Amino acid sequence: MSLRSRSISASLPDRFARALAALRPGRTRVLVAVSGGLDSVALLDLLVATRERHGLELTVAHVDHGIHPESALVAHEVEALAGRAGLPFVSGRLGIGPGASETRARAQRYRWLRDTRRQLEARWIVTAHQADDQRETVLMRMLRGSGPLGLAGMRSRERDILRPLLGISRRSLAAYTRRRALRYWNDPANDDSTHLRSWIRGTLLPALAERLPDIAQKLDETRRHARRGRQGWDAALRAWPGLALRADPGEISLSWRALRGLPPALAGTLTEALVRAAGGPAGPTRVQRGLMTLEEAQSGATADLGQGWRLELAFDRLRAVPPSPRAGEPPNRRAAEPPRILDQPSGETDWGSWRVRWSVEAAPAVQQRDGRTAWFILGALALRSWRPGDRLAPLGGRGRRLAVRCFQDARIPRSERQHWPMIEGQGDLAWIPGVCRSTRLLPPPGSPSLRVDVEPHD
Repeated sequence: MSLRSRSISASLPDRFARALAALRPGRTRVLVAVSGGLDSVALLDLLVATRERHGLELTVAHVDHGIHPESALVAHEVEALAGRAGLPFVSGRLGIGPGASETRARAQRYRWLRDTRRQLEARWIVTAHQADDQRETVLMRMLRGSGPLGLAGMRSRERDILRPLLGISRRSLAAYTRRRALRYWNDPANDDSTHLRSWIRGTLLPALAERLPDIAQKLDETRRHARRGRQGWDAALRAWPGLALRADPGEISLSWRALRGLPPALAGTLTEALVRAAGGPAGPTRVQRGLMTLEEAQSGATADLGQGWRLELAFDRLRAVPPSPRAGEPPNRRAAEPPRILDQPSGETDWGSWRVRWSVEAAPAVQQRDGRTAWFILGALALRSWRPGDRLAPLGGRGRRLAVRCFQDARIPRSERQHWPMIEGQGDLAWIPGVCRSTRLLPPPGSPSLRVDVEPHD
């Protein structure tokens, strides 16, 4: 090994630790996506080597696509790698089979990783994308006709994903793995030119480098220009007069009326920024088509953006809506959650995209009508979905009111109502969290009661 390689390898943990700290992950639980290849094995080793500095709680996650006959052996090797580091390990087998497209494999891989992240209550998924992957992504998007902002490439911190290796080359990682004598798997798919990325890596980029020796620097320059443009439009989304951007947990939206008053090209670019801010695919063609679909539509109408994402009109707001947590099911078609009985003094459960917690506590003197915490007379409560014809007696109101009217007053989009949690007790609807508290099952102030907290997942 050359002295230069030794220097690169020796300094890599420090470079990595600084790059990770710049992403501000916090001291939290993370899922480390480890395929068993060179990049991800180096990523895991670097995370372990620097854990006293970052303080992250690491869980190793491996996705077995079921494409290669040796995939089960690779999963076993990754599990052994996690074991030697003293880390918990989770794996999933997708069973996609030979011949699967890159797009399909990637979509199913991230769906499994995100489902697992939620189940383990991890904050981030850490992936091993590095600088050469970034260049390949820019070139691939260029060949596929991406808009200018798509050429900004992958973000180092995006939605629930961290990519701390984006500033580190594959050559540096290879030198590090040699120095550390790390074992990794060479996936034959990486050399299969039928896959576009593999062809770009093994054929197109080497051919371009022969004619243009500085092609890597030029791709980096293209990405930097596009990134500055993307940052500018992201800032415009927040500062543009009248758009009234709203970025709450689980929802990001803007004023539909204000957007419609802008020239189509400007409205389209700002909508792309809206979708990016939500973490979705912001292809200009789909966004423009979606805006045309919604032009004369009513509240509740939607437009497909691909990958399960959609635009939705809701009470004069344009929302960017993520895919259903249930793999492959459109949110307006998936089955409602089955009823659950809260018959223990304390506990917690997931309810679709919600987390529900309960415990015994003294009742306060006053309860919020539209809060996400409520107190009830002790006794078994039922957690269930909305039913047509549901009514309740609103706290501080008169008579009984249809639940659907309460949803409308609270401006809850139609697509979310069927999957909204409701609390029932003694046969009566007692609470729609965040929407309306009923007069039913109110405990006397200071008396032992069942406190229930309902919050959306991150």
